[in-house]
Amino acid sequence: MTDEHKAALAAGREQGAAVRRYLDALDANRPKRGRKRTPDSINKRLTAINEKMKSANSLAKLQLTQEKADLEAELASMRSTTTVDLTSLESEFVKSASSYGSRKGITYSTWRSAGVSAPVLKKAGISRGSGD
Repeated sequence: MTDEHKAALAAGREQGAAVRRYLDALDANRPKRGRKRTPDSINKRLTAINEKMKSANSLAKLQLTQEKADLEAELASMRSTTTVDLTSLESEFVKSASSYGSRKGITYSTWRSAGVSAPVLKKAGISRGSGD
């Protein structure tokens, strides 16, 4: 394998990693449907569950116990969630996306359906006519 070939493979891996990190971050930070829960609203619901459990039958207690466990896990994840710097990931994506997409045959509409915004694609040099 020539040095040129090795360099091309390394560049491809770097581009793929940049694209993957950006798409993963978009996925992780995509807004959820419905009204957003806050730690305060979760704590209020946990208090209500504790009250209901005092008079609930065994089947209702089972369901309330599961809901309580789910809410406690959600509350714990809210505390431990770190914010992702989308700006730097976006910058890496912009540098890599065009050549990665060309090499892999990824069209503009596919990028859009993956959650990449039109302005980011424009910065990357990917237009509507790209591959469609």
